[in-house]
Amino acid sequence: MEKNNLKGWLYLLPAFLFLGAFMIYPLIDVFVYSFEEGYNSASQTFFGVGTYNYSYVLHDPYFLQAVKNTFILVVITVPVSTGLALLISVGLSSIKPLRELFQTVYFLPYVTNTLAVGLVFMILFKKTPYSEGLVNLLINCFGGGSVDFIDGPYWAKMFVLCFYTVWVVMPFKILILTSALASVNQVYYNAARVDGTSRFRIFRRITLPMISPMIFYLVITGFIGAFKAYSDAVALFGTNLNAAEMNTIVGYVYDMLYGDSGGYPSYASAAAVLLFAIVLTITCINLLVSKKHVHY
Repeated sequence: MEKNNLKGWLYLLPAFLFLGAFMIYPLIDVFVYSFEEGYNSASQTFFGVGTYNYSYVLHDPYFLQAVKNTFILVVITVPVSTGLALLISVGLSSIKPLRELFQTVYFLPYVTNTLAVGLVFMILFKKTPYSEGLVNLLINCFGGGSVDFIDGPYWAKMFVLCFYTVWVVMPFKILILTSALASVNQVYYNAARVDGTSRFRIFRRITLPMISPMIFYLVITGFIGAFKAYSDAVALFGTNLNAAEMNTIVGYVYDMLYGDSGGYPSYASAAAVLLFAIVLTITCINLLVSKKHVHY
């Protein structure tokens, strides 16, 4: 028995070494950097230890703007993308002709390069001296005025960012939910139909509880992914996100390290620790909620 235990630990050793070297050690290192005031990466020196880095970050208007943008993105895109994916998955599961073709079409945005999709969205929404953009042409057809979605008002830019994010993340959710729906035992549906249960009640009482673990998984990963958003904003608004007022928390961390205002690893570390705390808190809340609403 002890021999088998030793063999099992040896099998797990490479994974433990990988996690320790590339996840646990960097996390501890970032936490230490966040308390080192005036840290210089070139000389590896600092002049004090304290909470000044956190105070600076929490009072930095660029960070507060990034937090606002990230929370708006999370609150809008996660429920919208999950709800739309669920509706589309139910629709795909109910039709048999050309089902595989429709699933492939819906999955295409997931395998398309993020920056390429962002360029297409920019062409669709951007207002230039030579073109109003396809979206503005549609708005004009219905009697509305043109809106500059890329360089215009804040609400317009946020709308495009949320639209783009939903478009990018929804295919993966459709794939997962379609697989979850296919795994539900048909016996439950047949018994409900024999009893004369309505379709909506079947969906609410049978389908949702049976696929609730997958929905919960998508909500958790959706929150984490939305909090890590950065490339989506860059694809639409370029690298100077602070000027566009569309930066995210991850973008703020990157700017503090490598951007025009970069060279401040202590501030970047403090912002990264705050992001970690936010994501951890949201995840714990979701775990508590799941105990009542997720059926395994």
